[in-house]
Amino acid sequence: MAAMVRLHRQTDQIVEESYQRKNEAENQREREFIASLKIQAWFRGSRTRSYITHLNHSANIIQKRWRGYLGRRYFRILVKNSVLIMKLNHYNEKATKIQKMWRGYYVRKYVFNYFSRKRYLEALQIKNEIVRSELEEYAEQQEQIAHKKMEEEEVKHREHQARKYHYLISTEVIPGIFNSPFLPYPSEKEYILRSVKPLVHKKKRPDQDPYDPVCRSYDLPKPKQLPPLSQKPQGPFRDPVDVQKQRYKPFQQTLRVSTSFTALEEARQAMKAEEWVTRLNDNIFVPFSKKDQKYEPMLHTTSQYGHLPFGTHFYREEFLDKHVVSQPFKILVPPIPIFDKLNDTYSQGQV
Repeated sequence: MAAMVRLHRQTDQIVEESYQRKNEAENQREREFIASLKIQAWFRGSRTRSYITHLNHSANIIQKRWRGYLGRRYFRILVKNSVLIMKLNHYNEKATKIQKMWRGYYVRKYVFNYFSRKRYLEALQIKNEIVRSELEEYAEQQEQIAHKKMEEEEVKHREHQARKYHYLISTEVIPGIFNSPFLPYPSEKEYILRSVKPLVHKKKRPDQDPYDPVCRSYDLPKPKQLPPLSQKPQGPFRDPVDVQKQRYKPFQQTLRVSTSFTALEEARQAMKAEEWVTRLNDNIFVPFSKKDQKYEPMLHTTSQYGHLPFGTHFYREEFLDKHVVSQPFKILVPPIPIFDKLNDTYSQGQV
């Protein structure tokens, strides 16, 4: 019996130990599983990071090589453009010097010729002196005419006043106020009153004939248009045809009408055409340093927006917004009306 009890106790002890071992194995297995997971995660992470590092390194090498290629290509283009701009600036500078020398020569010879301008100014000075002397004579003549007219008006006014105050004249019985008995002779007013007739104010009366030529308050009706003269009237008169020719004589042109504003430009064009005909060399100008290459035109002459007028129509820059007036400067001075009437003779006659 005791042996059976001892056997049961040993069996329970063995079962209990096996159960404890089983629990320890379960606990150990879970711990090992977590450890293995950590090892795997660390290994996979280190492997992935090393692969990503390799990819980044490879991408850096590719980008470096590509950027170096692009930089060298851009630098070659920049150097090529810089050399082209330098050549263009050099050729433009040389062309500018040639054009400057040619334009200076052309302007000095044809546009602003010193000797022709000097002769023109001398002739203009002589002409100005002649015109000034004629104007002075004409002004003196007009002044004399005005002075004479003023004197005549003054005489008429004095005569009118004398006729108006004619009742103040002296008589044989009563002396006037201008003929004092205390003076040896009468005054000037007295002589003027004696030399004129009294002023009579005529009034229209109802019984007066309206067609009487003495009546000045009545005007006869005048025809709107005079009848034509079929034949020469009797008396010292000219022929109607001559009078009509004088009245409708042709228009006398002034300096502005007879002379063109573009006469100077037309003369220059004719001079250019004559020089073109008589020139000696017809070859196109080619730079001596580039005989094997064709001459390249300037940029502003081959623009897609059209040919610029600078160098062909004008040689100076124009700033229209800075002009004093909007109209261009005229070469000829407009004529003075008094010059057209000066020393102008008209056919005079009785009409």
